[in-house]
Amino acid sequence: MNEIKTITAEQLLEKINKKYNFKLVDVLLPSSYKKWHIPSSINIQLDEIEKKAQKFLDLNDEIIVYCSSSECQASSKAARKLKELGYKDVKDYEGGKREWDEKNFPKEY
Repeated sequence: MNEIKTITAEQLLEKINKKYNFKLVDVLLPSSYKKWHIPSSINIQLDEIEKKAQKFLDLNDEIIVYCSSSECQASSKAARKLKELGYKDVKDYEGGKREWDEKNFPKEY
């Protein structure tokens, strides 16, 4: 199985700031997403990835997934699931919301 590529907080912030064409997916529960999320992200919780991915994501999109922290495994599980579903360019932002918050990077509420 292909190893899932990762992305750093700084690389992700640059993509957001330069308005690169990619899909950022928060795989946590909607309640967590509503508290705050990384700008430009959409919410598809982990257990709905299979059901909702094709509605929001194209197989050729660059997709970056994240969850709460490096201890949380939801984003890596989501990334593997997306690869299994045929999505070609999937990256995991492993630091998640905790690291993003610690770096005082921008948030949306």
